[in-house]
Amino acid sequence: MLHGPQREQVDLRFSIPSVCAQEVEQGDVRIGLVPVAEVARQQLEMVPGVGITCRGAVRSILLISRRPFADVRRLAVDLSSRTSVQLARVILRERFGVEPEFTPAQPDLEQMLAHSDAALIIGDPALRLIPEQLPYECLDLGAEWFALTGLPMVFAAWAGKPGLPVDLLTDLTRGSYEFGKAAIDEIVRGQYAQRGVTQELAGRYLRQYIRFEFGPEEHRGLQAFYELARLPRPAFTTAS
Repeated sequence: MLHGPQREQVDLRFSIPSVCAQEVEQGDVRIGLVPVAEVARQQLEMVPGVGITCRGAVRSILLISRRPFADVRRLAVDLSSRTSVQLARVILRERFGVEPEFTPAQPDLEQMLAHSDAALIIGDPALRLIPEQLPYECLDLGAEWFALTGLPMVFAAWAGKPGLPVDLLTDLTRGSYEFGKAAIDEIVRGQYAQRGVTQELAGRYLRQYIRFEFGPEEHRGLQAFYELARLPRPAFTTAS
């Protein structure tokens, strides 16, 4: 969207997911790539076709514990993505039968574990970790969701307040996705070093872990997430 033919049609800004949701809620932006937990809370309208999803391991959302997960009573969470926080709540409850206290924290693993039993690490800080080398138990929440439901997990969708020009925005977001998909190699080369990860991991992340298609199976996964997270379903869900 920044470099493709769509650049003349948008005024683009970059924000972490939680801030993006806030900007949509406050009317600072018309549409954003919003965590689906916030889509539900704000009752936003979603633009179909493209989102942030996974089908199995996602690699960038890690639940790390210094105790057995069934013994977790206090969880430090990075609040940059409210969907991931809700997903951690679902997995801990459904798989381990625990509902710990959640406390916000900066994404520093050792600091988080100094004050809590477990930590939720999201995004680039998670990608910089090597899970198999950590002296702690570690769960990939994308893999855990798929094991629990057999469905894709949807983390974010293009959404805004009801009344969006959905057809126009569908063409815009789909066109941007197709442009970016064709330039994955260039994106990897330009981003991996400044993200603090290897080129090999950046390539696998964009080609294998994260998915961008939002079709009927993803829609079913989203509905399952809303049900298990006990969130209201948006009245204007148009993704298909």
